[in-house]
Amino acid sequence: MATGQDASVGREFAWTQADFTRVQRLIYQRAGISLHDGKHAMVYSRLSRRLRDTGYDSFDDYLSWLERDDGAEWQEFVNALTTNLTAFFREQHHFVLLDQHLRQHRPAGSGWRIWCSAASTGEEPYSIVMTAMEALGGATGFGLWASDIDSKVLATAQRGVYRLESLKGVSQERLQRFFLRGKGSNEGLVRVRPELIKAVEFLPVNLIRNDWPFREPFDVVFCRNVMIYFDAPTQRQVLERIHRVMKPGGLLFVGHAENFSESRDLFTLKGKTAYERR
Repeated sequence: MATGQDASVGREFAWTQADFTRVQRLIYQRAGISLHDGKHAMVYSRLSRRLRDTGYDSFDDYLSWLERDDGAEWQEFVNALTTNLTAFFREQHHFVLLDQHLRQHRPAGSGWRIWCSAASTGEEPYSIVMTAMEALGGATGFGLWASDIDSKVLATAQRGVYRLESLKGVSQERLQRFFLRGKGSNEGLVRVRPELIKAVEFLPVNLIRNDWPFREPFDVVFCRNVMIYFDAPTQRQVLERIHRVMKPGGLLFVGHAENFSESRDLFTLKGKTAYERR
């Protein structure tokens, strides 16, 4: 990556190594995300839209404004720099294990408590709900809390409307049972049935902050493909917090590229990228 003036050649806004380093520091402080040096082009592209929308002519002025003001733009800044790659029933083996776990065990208390900590646009939490309904015979007996740091993807998740072509991982049987097909001007779209949406409580949660709103521990936690954006100390910090909000013997599902064998004091490997809370 070129630095200094060379980095700005052919670009709408001046963009220097100092700007990038500043963005790295701010997103790490705010969301725990470690941006490596190969992300220059992505950061420039995504934050350029914020400069246009807010009327700033330079990254220096925009970032200075952010640092001075603790207003709504911080959420837009975080939204712009978070990645939301998801799909229905992604990493299918997790849902097989979840189904088995729900069928074979009885939760303590009033019912299963499940947390999807990186809900994104909703495909993951709705996959969890479908699995739970199939395993438990309906929409009762469990509660699902679905959170994300990105307010825009949470709003999409709450709407529950998707393009039919994005449901490749969903069987015809599940399509008929859990979705409504759009007609007329909504042809090619599907909506998650209302009973699935009602089974989920959507809420914003920043995983690196110590202000999680949960009062009772969870039986199952999905925290998939999030930790890859954190450095080792932040990963450990988040794992310790997850451990505190889980019941002993609870299941933690993580992403295919994530390995927490260093935290054997908190979790033991239960299956492929699935851990049991000690």
